[in-house]
Formats: sequence, C-alpha cells, structure tokens
Amino acid sequence: MSRISALRTIRVDERPNLIWVEVETDEGLTGLGESFRGTRAVESTIHELIAPLVLGQDSRRIEAISRTLLTPYLGFHSASAEVRAASAIDIALWDLKGQRHGVPVHEALGGASRLEIRAYNTCAGYAYNTAAAKRREIGSADAALGPYDDQIAFMRDAGALAESLLSEGFGAMKIWPFDPFAHAGGHAISLTDLKTGLEPFRKIRAAVGDRIEVMCELHSLWGAHTAERICRALEDYDVFWVEDPLNKMDDVQGLVDLRRRVKTPICGSETLAGAASFRNLLAADALDVVMLDVAWCGGLTEARKIAGLAEAYNKPVAPHDCTGPVALMAGLHLALHAPTAIFQEVVRATLATWYRELVTELPVIRGGMVQAPSAPGLGLALHPDVKRREDAIVRESRADT
Repeated sequence: MSRISALRTIRVDERPNLIWVEVETDEGLTGLGESFRGTRAVESTIHELIAPLVLGQDSRRIEAISRTLLTPYLGFHSASAEVRAASAIDIALWDLKGQRHGVPVHEALGGASRLEIRAYNTCAGYAYNTAAAKRREIGSADAALGPYDDQIAFMRDAGALAESLLSEGFGAMKIWPFDPFAHAGGHAISLTDLKTGLEPFRKIRAAVGDRIEVMCELHSLWGAHTAERICRALEDYDVFWVEDPLNKMDDVQGLVDLRRRVKTPICGSETLAGAASFRNLLAADALDVVMLDVAWCGGLTEARKIAGLAEAYNKPVAPHDCTGPVALMAGLHLALHAPTAIFQEVVRATLATWYRELVTELPVIRGGMVQAPSAPGLGLALHPDVKRREDAIVRESRADT
C-alpha cells in the first residue's frame, strides 16, 4: 500500500499562471505535478474537491483515481479547472510510480518507442504567455530582452532567426505573425495584413531555403473563411502544419470542411481535453497532427489514451509546451513512449532562463534532439527555495486534517 497522506500546492506571484502540486505518500515519497492558467481556481479545486476524494487512497491505483477525477459532475471533457487540477495530480502520481520502481516515467508508461525525439522551437520570448505578452503586436519601441527574445525576432527578421536556430541544431520552428490582425472574432483579414503576416515565412525561405521546417500557430483566433484564406496563402511556403486555425477547436465539422479545402496540414489541439474530444476529431478525419498538453488534457493517463487513438488512426502526435518545466518534462516522457510521436515542443528562451530557476533538472537537447531522461520518475523536482520565496503561496491538505 502507498497511501496518499498530503496534497500541497505551490504558486509564486512572479509566475501567476503556474501552479505545482506535490503528492506525498506514507512511504515517504513525493510526486510533482503542474498545471497552467486559472491557478487560484485550480488550487481551490485541489483542496476543496479533490483532496476529500484522494487523501488516504492508494497512489498506485492511477487509473482508478484518474477515472474519479476526470468524471466530475461539472467540467468534464474540457480543459476546465477540474480537469487541469486532475492533470496535475495525475502527473504527480506517475512521478511517484517511477520513483517507487526506480525507473523513468517513459519506462513506467510501458517503455520508450525511442530514446530521443526531434525538438522544434516555439519562437516565444522570455515573458511569453503572460497577460501582457501573449498576443502583443511588436512595435518599433520593443527592445529584445536577450538573445532568445524570439517573438520580436520573427516579426523583425525571421530569416536571421531561422539561421540562429539552425546554428544551434534546431531543424524546426513555430511562429504566429497573423495574431495582431485577428479583430472582431477573426472573421476577416485585409489583403495588406495577410501579406504582412506572410512576410516572416518569405524571409525564412529566402534565408535558409528548405533547411528548416516551419509551423504556423493561429491560436484559435479565426473564423472559417479567414482561416481558409490564411491556410491557402501559406501553401506557397510549405509549412509543416497550421495549428489551431478555428475558434474553437472542438468544431468538428468546421475542421473537416477546412481540411478538405486546403492543402496545408491541420494540427490540433492543446486546448482540448479528454480522449472523447480527440476521438470525435479523429473519427471525422478532421486533423493531420494531434497536439495535446498533458497538464490540460487529463494528465499522462489520459494523454496516453489520446496517443493510442492517434496511433489507431495512424496520425502523428506532438506534445505541447509553452507553459512550465514540469509539464514539459511530462510531455517529453509521453513523446518518448507514444509510437507515433514526431516532435517535442520547446522554448529556448525559457529553457535558458526562468525554467532553470524553478526546477532541479531540464530536458537535454543535443543536435536538435531531446534526450530521454534516465532518472526515476519525471526526473526533476522543485528547487527547495521555491517554497521559501517571499511571493510563494503554499497550501496543504492532509489526511489527518
């Protein structure tokens, strides 16, 4: 028996979108999980709804706990606060399993399909995914905060950025130059704005030719007609995929119609949760590439099922990361295990800076390939000083309270 004795959540004001959960057991082990966005709601869900359900339970029964947490009365089949909280708990339970047996999570999941996987760099900056920085339009007054402020770089000289990435071994990159033009629900884009959005792709091909793959992120900002117009325009640049083209990505028929009308491959979606959501899209032949986020979709337990569906439909998988270091490591373990995984997303700006301030270990990238961790469990922990920071908010629920 390995009973869950405590649940602990940790937030820091400096990173308000991130929350970590530590799951302690009576055998003296601590598993680490993470989720992102709406962290106060996730924190409340963990302590008010989840704690009464899982404290005292056997932490080895991951599937049973997952089924309980992913079938709440409200919030199921979506990336709700309930599912984001369940995802963080589930990741921590798999971390515990790996630690208990002395194996990395990719082995605990059933073994690795590969021991390294290709990385692509999402061209975000150091402060990306904060309220102020996510979709900001880059102006002439914006100054790069360092050598990896890649969102500014792709809007100013995407060709030079591609050369920089190639010099570090990256063979693929993702950019989102159309975001500033998504007004009034994204149901129209002017020809001038369309051509402006295409300019970074032109510069990349002019600078490095076909030596780098390029993905286009559309952030679920567009109506059907405009998404089609953008996808058709991108065909000239042989993009690897267009990600999340429609608002919203559970629009099965809309995605089917779009995919049949354009040649650009469609990827989706980090915004979806639950195997049923992906089943519906795959059954309708609405996607070319399956994108998921283990910290939003239901954790590694549900992510493995989604990857199994992708395998059944012979579709590639690419785990998302633009949130936090624990979700990145969990996604990497899934990418190493899942038979059809083709990429692990990374952000070199965060890997080089603030991710390192939060956790003890990070994925190792060599020659553009992310290496398999060999340490037990996820292979990382929170730095001890994170919980001691002045801006830390730590809350605990115990089996005896």
